[in-house]
Amino acid sequence: MVVGEEPHHRLAVNPNVAVKRCPMKKIAVTILLFALVLSVAACSGGLPVAEAEDITLPDVLPAAAQGDEGGPAIIHGEVAYTNPFFTDGVAQPLILLEDQAGFVARDRKYVIPIEAQVLGKITSDFYTSPFTYSLTLPVVPQGELNDVDNDGEEDTGVMVFAVAYWDNVFEGPYLEERDLGGGGWSTSYASTRVSEDYETEREIIGGKLIVYAPDDEQAFPIGFGEDGLLFTKDDPTAPIPAGYTVVDLDSEPFEFNRDRVQRIDLIEAEGAALEDFSEMSYTEAFDAMVELFSREYAFTEYKNIDWDALHAEYRPRFEQADEDNDALEYRRALRDFLAEIPDGHVAGPFVPEDFQAAAGGGLGMGVSEVDTGEIYVTFLLPGAPAARAGIELQAEILEINGQPVQEHIDATDPNLIGPSSTDHNRRLAQIALAFRFPPGQTVSVTYQNPGESSPETVELPTVPELDSLFTMLFPAQQTAFTLPVEYEMLPNGYAYVKINTFFDNKLLTIQLWDRLMQALNENNVPGVIIDIRENGGGWGYIADQMAAYFFDERIVTGRSGRYNESLGDFFFDPETEEELIPPAEELRYDGEVVAIVGPNCASACEFFAYNLTLQDRATIVGHYPTAGLGGGVEDIAMPEGEMVRFTVARAVDVDNNIHIEGIGVEPDVRVPVTVESLFGEGDVLLEAAIEVLEGN
Repeated sequence: MVVGEEPHHRLAVNPNVAVKRCPMKKIAVTILLFALVLSVAACSGGLPVAEAEDITLPDVLPAAAQGDEGGPAIIHGEVAYTNPFFTDGVAQPLILLEDQAGFVARDRKYVIPIEAQVLGKITSDFYTSPFTYSLTLPVVPQGELNDVDNDGEEDTGVMVFAVAYWDNVFEGPYLEERDLGGGGWSTSYASTRVSEDYETEREIIGGKLIVYAPDDEQAFPIGFGEDGLLFTKDDPTAPIPAGYTVVDLDSEPFEFNRDRVQRIDLIEAEGAALEDFSEMSYTEAFDAMVELFSREYAFTEYKNIDWDALHAEYRPRFEQADEDNDALEYRRALRDFLAEIPDGHVAGPFVPEDFQAAAGGGLGMGVSEVDTGEIYVTFLLPGAPAARAGIELQAEILEINGQPVQEHIDATDPNLIGPSSTDHNRRLAQIALAFRFPPGQTVSVTYQNPGESSPETVELPTVPELDSLFTMLFPAQQTAFTLPVEYEMLPNGYAYVKINTFFDNKLLTIQLWDRLMQALNENNVPGVIIDIRENGGGWGYIADQMAAYFFDERIVTGRSGRYNESLGDFFFDPETEEELIPPAEELRYDGEVVAIVGPNCASACEFFAYNLTLQDRATIVGHYPTAGLGGGVEDIAMPEGEMVRFTVARAVDVDNNIHIEGIGVEPDVRVPVTVESLFGEGDVLLEAAIEVLEGN
């Protein structure tokens, strides 16, 4: 699975707020800010304002003073999230006083300097929504000064901040460029809201900012101006007191708040929030889901999917489930509909009753197919029917229930365990499921043991075992004790590295990766073999940045496009290219690299493998291409507690070509699947990788 973009960088959809311009001269510093706001409102046709001479006004106290209301000193609030991926893999979450100099300058590559980073404190259980935070403002912040008063004169300017959630992964304790996704400003889980309109993408359109004025000679916008944008020349401005002020962008005109303690809740953008159809009827939820798919599924044209036809075909089943109040039939209809989408990322209900009835019985026998088409026994469960009947490892299976084994496999539905993106993954699913049967049946198997001159036929009862199925589908099963990155030195002086997943604890994953790279360089290891054949994916950004350790320069890998409601089509922002960002020089590895892949290398794993092919950096070795899952995913909450996953981000290469989905990453060195490769001693793929390193 590729978990698309980090949830932090997802975009919100909100209309721009246009504020009527109200020209105003600067007033004396002793005038109370509240009176200023009232006068602005009156100018724009709002509240009546008393005459200034009728009001007794105190001096504005500096924000640094304690125990007064002269500006905020403590910010606190809640962070509510619905995104099911929000906490996955997060080990070091933090709240940041985020310098908005990047937004003021519209610099998508702006990296917040370490000296400007003020970290807050998470004050409740992060893994339970909502969680709470507290942030103490420094007496004098170290942000960048921005001249935003539009008076035509060069002024000292003000510092502009937002409060934002971040996930600290690389080094620490502060955020570096890789943590910041290459730079810019927050688009979700921040005190601000941003636009998702393709013409104004990432423009701040609401929420709250924290402004610091170093003196009482500065001014700040009190509206978006006629262009609807913030920090542009048509913004109406007003004087702002020295010290801190919280500016509410959702008021018209903007409200300035100088309370010492203020609550600011962070905003989950609409684009980051979970789509929730769970309270609808079965039919209503189905209609809403298909309508969403028809707009936002990433590969409709690429896969020639007719959503209208599928909707018409399956809707009667949902209507019937509603009429009968039949949750089981609803789950079946939803499962069968999703199976029509040839995408391994698409997932929905697992109906155990149906799986048990159709495939709950096994023979205690696992098989593999060689390149020439023969089927051989590669696994036997001790004490199970196949072993008891005398079938041996390396036996060739010839017939099942009197039908040639190839015809039997061809007739097997691979979707019982979910859809696939590639032909080779569908074929492997068929092979695995072809040896599953209803429990309590008798299956006729014709086989020929190794060294025998003639075949035999036996009648085998099916038994409730899953070992043979799991062995075929997941030959290298992981446990809770498996680390995301494991490595060892081989006797020949090369390093062997296994990346088990990109979906584990992100901080731990990078720490292990950093330690590996240090060890490789300190010991002058000439070559490394990276085994990712059983890696099912995870965080695409983590996979990208781990690949960056093998390069000495930044490399653009492509971009990812998503459906844009205002455009009515998929939008690929030319300013948000996906890049590999190399780490510190001492962590970069310039030795030879070979990667071992397989059909279980999926999604983020495939992007890691693809990145290694850039500039011919690595040689890819394998029996098969990778799984061909080329996009980021989202989940939908459906009735009866079901979750549906579908692909929403379309990944393309630098030439704008879809390059993973339905294709996978092809091996440079394809190792044939033969009797010798299946049953020979050792690991033939590892041996092939070593041969590459040795130049053979």
